[in-house]
Amino acid sequence: MNPKKLVGILLLLAVCLFAQVPAQGQCAMCKSNIEKARENGETTVGNTLNNGILYLLVLPYAIAGAFGFIYYKKYKEKKAAQALLSQTKQ
Repeated sequence: MNPKKLVGILLLLAVCLFAQVPAQGQCAMCKSNIEKARENGETTVGNTLNNGILYLLVLPYAIAGAFGFIYYKKYKEKKAAQALLSQTKQ
């Protein structure tokens, strides 16, 4: 790899790692729901919101994994068909 390109990549990686901006992790609706639940003495609302966040996090990866698995199976079948075809030609 070109040394200038490597230095550029490392510099970009360092900037991404060390230039962090503080952010709030909740939307306004989630925050207001948790505050209201705390005022009423409920403690399960936070767990419910966390489960919802995990659900939203996992779903795109599950869909991508399903498409990847289907692609892999089709690719494997195509390779097997090509191997069988090349054996019959010989």
